[in-house]
Amino acid sequence: QVQLVESGGGLVQAGGSLKLSCAASGRYTMGWFRQAPGKEREFVAGISWGGGNTNYADSVKGRFTISRDNAKNTLYLQMNSLKPEDTAVYYCAARRMAWATVSRLRNEYDYWGQGTQVTVSS
Repeated sequence: QVQLVESGGGLVQAGGSLKLSCAASGRYTMGWFRQAPGKEREFVAGISWGGGNTNYADSVKGRFTISRDNAKNTLYLQMNSLKPEDTAVYYCAARRMAWATVSRLRNEYDYWGQGTQVTVSS
């Protein structure tokens, strides 16, 4: 059973930074999604199995950076210049298929973490 455990969420002022982590029980193509109250879960960023390919939502491009440490099976999301509209529960997700490409589609991810709350105050 694949386990994904997020950490690093919290409360931060607008313009501040947070770094999320996701500990995985294996090595997968992975992504970060977020869900704000009353909204659908949306893609934030994704990274390939080897780490060589990344993809970002337009809303976070230039502010967020996705990375991974394969030796530790850990995924990261460095979030800078945070805005109140970034407030959401952030989820990490993994694709089961070996060497899967990065996808923006949530239904192409097979495993999900429990989520971590990020709140950005104005």
